[in-house]
Amino acid sequence: MRPREETEAPALALRLEELKRRAGECIEASSEPLGELSRAIWSRPELAYEERQAHAALTRFFAGRPAWAVQPRYKLETAFRADWAWAPDGGPPGLHLGFLCEYDALPGIGHACGHNLIAEVGAAAALGLKGALESLAPDGPLRAPAVKITVLGTPAEEDGGGKIDLIKAGAFDGLDVVFMAHPSQEDAAYLPDVAEHDVTVKYYGKASHAAAYPWEGVNALDAAVLAYNNLSLLRQQMKPTWRVHGIIKNGGVKPNIIPSYAELEFYLRAPSLRELSILTEKAEKCFKAAALATGCEVELQGGANDYYNVLPNKSLEKAYIENGKKLGVEFISDDNLNGLSGSTDFGNVTFVVPGIHPYFYIGSDALNHTEQYTTAAGSKEAQFYALRTAKALAMTALDVIFKPDLLEKVREDFRIVKLNEEGHLNAPEHGKGSVLGIGAACASH
Repeated sequence: MRPREETEAPALALRLEELKRRAGECIEASSEPLGELSRAIWSRPELAYEERQAHAALTRFFAGRPAWAVQPRYKLETAFRADWAWAPDGGPPGLHLGFLCEYDALPGIGHACGHNLIAEVGAAAALGLKGALESLAPDGPLRAPAVKITVLGTPAEEDGGGKIDLIKAGAFDGLDVVFMAHPSQEDAAYLPDVAEHDVTVKYYGKASHAAAYPWEGVNALDAAVLAYNNLSLLRQQMKPTWRVHGIIKNGGVKPNIIPSYAELEFYLRAPSLRELSILTEKAEKCFKAAALATGCEVELQGGANDYYNVLPNKSLEKAYIENGKKLGVEFISDDNLNGLSGSTDFGNVTFVVPGIHPYFYIGSDALNHTEQYTTAAGSKEAQFYALRTAKALAMTALDVIFKPDLLEKVREDFRIVKLNEEGHLNAPEHGKGSVLGIGAACASH
C-alpha cells in the first residue's frame, strides 16, 4: 500500500461506517409504515399465485415513495418490480443489486413461515440502501460506481416456485448480487436448504364389488399402500440427509367398491441436485413396483419446477456476519450448520446470480409452519428483529458497493461453488421444466 493510500484507507472506512449508520437511520425512520406493511400482509394471508392483496400493498408502498419506478404484475400476475437508480456521474448504472420479497402464506395457518416479514425486510433494506446513497456527497472522498436497486416481489414460494418462473422470464438477468432473509428460530448467515423434487403418483385399476366378486377388480388402493410401504422399507438404505414424505390423497370412494383410482403426493429432498436425482430414481422404482405387483397402471407426474439447494457464498456470509454483530446479532455456531433445513426456490436463484439468504430470530422459539409461529410473525416483538436484519442486509450491500475486492470475491465464490455443483451433476431427466435438466417438481418451504 502506498503512503497516500495508508492515510486514506482509515478515512474511507470511517465514511463507509457512517453510510451504514445512515442506512439504519433511514430504516428506523420508516419503521412505522414498514410495520403497517407487514401487518397488512400478515392479516390477510393468501396462497401461492393468489397474493393480490399483498401485491397491492407492496406496490402502493413503493409507488408512494419518491423516485421509485414501480411495475405491477411484473411477468407474473402477483409479482412486481420497483427500481431506483443512483448515478452520481450521470452515467448508466454500473452495479445492479436486488432485494427479494416473499408474501404467500400457508393453507389453513396463514403466515406460519413469516413471509410477511420477508417482504418487510426486503423493502426496508432497499429503503435503507437508497437513503445511504442519497446522503453521499458527489465530491466526497468515498467513490463508487453508479448503482441500480431493484426490489422484486416473488410470489408462490410455498407452492410452485415463483422465483423459478421469474428466472425463466428473465427477471434476474443483469443482477449482480441479490439479498433476502428468512424468519427462523435463530440467526444464521447460511443454513443448508436442500434440493427438492415433488411427484404425484396416480394408480389406475378396475372397480368391482368388494364382497360379491372382488377377483374381478384391480385394486388401485393396494398399489398406493404398497408404494407407501416400499418407500418406508427403502428408508433403511437412505442416506441420513435424504428426506421422503408423502400422503395418500385419494384411496377410493366406498368400502364395498374395489378402488379403481388412488393418488399419492410425495416430496423428495436431498442436499444436492446429484443426490436428488439418485433418490428420485429409487423412489420411482418403488412406485412402479407397486403397479406391477397389483396389475395397475401408474402415472408419475412432476410439478412445474424443481427447487435447487441453496449455494453458499462465504464472502457474502462473512460480510453479513460482521455487520450483524455490530448490531448485536448473535449467530449460531458453525457446528449447528450440519442439520438440514427446508427447501426454497431461492436455491434456483443462487445458480444464476450470487446471493445470500440468511435466517433471523423473531423473538419466539415457536417452529415454522405452526400456528404459534403465525402468531409470532405478526407480533410487535418481531418488528425489532426484522428491521435489525434489514439493516444488516443494507450494510452488507454497502460493502459490496464500496469494496471492489469484496465484489470480486463474491463473484469468484459464486463461480467456484456453481462449477463444483454442476461438475458433480450427472442426472437423468425425471420431469419437465427445470433449469439444469433434473426432474420437475412443485415444492414448498
